[in-house]
Amino acid sequence: MRVSEKSLNEYPLFIRPFFWRQRRKYGQVLKPGLLWGRSPWLFATVALLYGALDRRRSPLTPVLRSLVTVRVSQINWCAFCVDINSNTLLQRANAQDKVDALSHWAEATCYSQEERLALEYTEAVTRSDVQVTDELMKRLKDVFSEDDIVELTGLIAFQNLSSKFNAALDVPAQGFCQLPDPSLGPVNTNFVDSAEIKDLHS
Repeated sequence: MRVSEKSLNEYPLFIRPFFWRQRRKYGQVLKPGLLWGRSPWLFATVALLYGALDRRRSPLTPVLRSLVTVRVSQINWCAFCVDINSNTLLQRANAQDKVDALSHWAEATCYSQEERLALEYTEAVTRSDVQVTDELMKRLKDVFSEDDIVELTGLIAFQNLSSKFNAALDVPAQGFCQLPDPSLGPVNTNFVDSAEIKDLHS
């Protein structure tokens, strides 16, 4: 990584239990948390925002949320984000094809109309060579409520923040999935239990 880790006892007391829970759950502390933890107030803010966006009562389905986070991570070349979010997607979707096809989703047949539209919007928001058009927004409103669109836009924007932070600081994958390339997602999956994937990871 381009910024060094500190030893755990150098972080504020209110952050350390977060790291201990990660170690019990994953067998290791997740690298992004160690970096965000250098600025404790940013750490707390990012963790709270992620928890709100990925809450159980979100109007967006868990599978849709994971599709969006993986696709943003692929576009932004975030090896860590693709790794851990692909693991979560596989568990939520229980469908290997949705994981494997995501880097070329437009040609794939395994996604629903809602998922395809959300992925098209994800591309338009994330990529610098395209823009969100009125026509695309009209099609979104045919499928999603305006409240849903705000949630979706917030999730895409957050994942751009997270993945660009991790990519800029060269945060590596930590072995949740076997990835041939950070832009492509997993081929073989050795996934961990992510029933509580509310950690600062994505």
